[in-house]
Amino acid sequence: MSTTNQDKCFLHNQKRNSFCHNDEVLVCLICQQSKEHKVHVCCPVEEAAEQKKTEISACLESLKKKLKVLMNTKEQWEEIKTYIQTQACETDTGIKEEFKKLHQFLKEEENTRLQALKQEEETKTQIMCKKLENIEEQINTLSSTISDIETALKAQDIQLLQDYKKTKKRLQCSIGEPEVIRDILINSAKHLGSLSFQIWKKMEDIVRCVPVVLDPNTAQFNLELSEELSCVQYSSKKLLPNNTERLINRISVLGATGFTSGKHSWTVDVGQGKDWYIGVALDSIQRKNTIFLSPAEGFWVIGLSNGDSLWAQTTPRSKLPMKEKPNRITVELDYERGKVIFINAADSTKIHTFKDKFTEKVFPYFSPGLCKDVQNASPLTICPQIIKVKVE
Repeated sequence: MSTTNQDKCFLHNQKRNSFCHNDEVLVCLICQQSKEHKVHVCCPVEEAAEQKKTEISACLESLKKKLKVLMNTKEQWEEIKTYIQTQACETDTGIKEEFKKLHQFLKEEENTRLQALKQEEETKTQIMCKKLENIEEQINTLSSTISDIETALKAQDIQLLQDYKKTKKRLQCSIGEPEVIRDILINSAKHLGSLSFQIWKKMEDIVRCVPVVLDPNTAQFNLELSEELSCVQYSSKKLLPNNTERLINRISVLGATGFTSGKHSWTVDVGQGKDWYIGVALDSIQRKNTIFLSPAEGFWVIGLSNGDSLWAQTTPRSKLPMKEKPNRITVELDYERGKVIFINAADSTKIHTFKDKFTEKVFPYFSPGLCKDVQNASPLTICPQIIKVKVE
């Protein structure tokens, strides 16, 4: 194999057949023996090339892995971008539907009140028409009497005296004073007084308010949430982005609002589900990896198993006494005291109390459990609060 100028040492014009690992340069035999490289680690070119190929290949694999991660991330971000548009469209529809209901309510209320006004107008107009007819008859009768009497007064004396009794009798008019009509005008105060407040108060019957709203961005792929985000149940798998917030390790969803202080409570209708968990969870819980539901992992929950046993997810988990399966359970969180209390809403008896210390944001936690028959999956429903519009 011929030697090129590139293979020769620039100082000694000798073939560079060794590689200095310290300076990472090719050297000839004279350079290798010199003071500059004598204490350096040198090896034949073939051996050095093999080592460096292995080294570079390892680094290249690392770069390829980074590229793969970037490509996967790009793909996920593209999915998220597309899903943002889908979400915006669905949310847009939801907003319009809610306002459509409110508009419908207001339109019906407007029509009802306008109809009541129209009815009052017609009734009172009819009354006044009848009274006007009566008084017109009285006016005609009295006018006729006055005219006859005036004619009698113009008669000759003999004729006047002959008709006196008759004329005197006609003077005894039976028509009395016009009646005083009360409450005949439109009751504007009834129709207009505090109108917006009255309508607002009536809206108590159609407006729902729940203390906890579910966060669809945390829902596992198999969960179906109601339009108002107050109900969750197991369903068929959906194509959703695997965003940072989403729980994929368990069939569960978090509340949209977390708590870092204060007292909070919400009641959950657990329905006829055979497997479910409710309670609270830390913001920092593992959302992608398999974990156990326990305070050590950031969960303070209780759950029903196989439809017949109630458990507190302690370490190890504790079986709770259950005379009958509860239908509605109230979760009470006292952040400062580190308490999570579960109460049977039917009779206000305590089911279980967790005592711990919270140092970060805590979210309501819901898991309706797995269900083989999707059509008969039982939901977990957050019970609405009682709304009262009052004046103080």
